[in-house]
Amino acid sequence: MKHRSPRAVALVTNAILALVLIVVGAVCFFPASSHVAHVKERVVYRGAALDAVSLMFNVYWGEEEVAEILSVLAVYGARVTFFVGGSWADDHTALVRAMADAGHEVASHGYFHRDHAALGYDDNYKEIKRSVDFLSAASGQEIALFAPPSGAYNDDTVLAAESLGLKTVMWSRDTIDWRDKDEALCYTRATEGLSAGELILMHPMPHTVQALPRILGYLRAHALKAVPVSENLA
Repeated sequence: MKHRSPRAVALVTNAILALVLIVVGAVCFFPASSHVAHVKERVVYRGAALDAVSLMFNVYWGEEEVAEILSVLAVYGARVTFFVGGSWADDHTALVRAMADAGHEVASHGYFHRDHAALGYDDNYKEIKRSVDFLSAASGQEIALFAPPSGAYNDDTVLAAESLGLKTVMWSRDTIDWRDKDEALCYTRATEGLSAGELILMHPMPHTVQALPRILGYLRAHALKAVPVSENLA
C-alpha cells in the first residue's frame, strides 16, 4: 500500500476544508442576499384597481384642515386613507376616531416623524409598533399600512413593518402641497394624466382643502372612485 506524505495529506485536508467553507458560505450568504434584494420590490407604489384611485393624506399637523377634509369627503361620498403620525394622534384622538367612523382607513405614519432610513431594525420596529398600537386603540381599526415619513426607508424599515403585518406604501404621484402652497398646482398634480390604481399623496393644507372639491369632481367626471389604499391594492 502506498502511503501519502504528511505534506500531501495536509494539502488535501486544507483543500477539503476550503471547499467546505465555500459551500457553507454560499448556502448562508446568497439566500440572505437574495432576500434583501427583493425587500424593496415589496414596497407599494400604486394599486391594482381598474376604476378607482386613492387619495392619501399624511397627517402630522392641521387639525382644522383635517376636519374640513372630512366634511368635503362626506359631500362627495369619497373614502381615503389617512396616514397618521402617532404623536399627532395622541393629541387629537377624537379626529382619528372621526376618520374611522366616517369609513376612512387609518394607517401608520410612524410616531415621531423620524428618518426611518437612518434606523436599524430594532428602532424601526419600536417606532412603527408604537404608532400602530396607539392608532389601533384610537380608531378601533386593525392597522394594515405604513407610510415612512418623507418617503425615507431602508430594508430594515420594510422588514420591521412586515413583521407587524404592515405593507410599506409610497405613492405614484405627489402633489407636493406642503411646499408649493398653490391650489391650482395641487389640483393639476393630482389629476393631470391620472389613471386607475394611482396613489396620490396629499397633506392637510389650506390650499389642499380648497383644491379637494375640484379633484373629487374630476374623479367623478372620469368615472373614477376614491377608495382607501387597502381596497385599491385588493
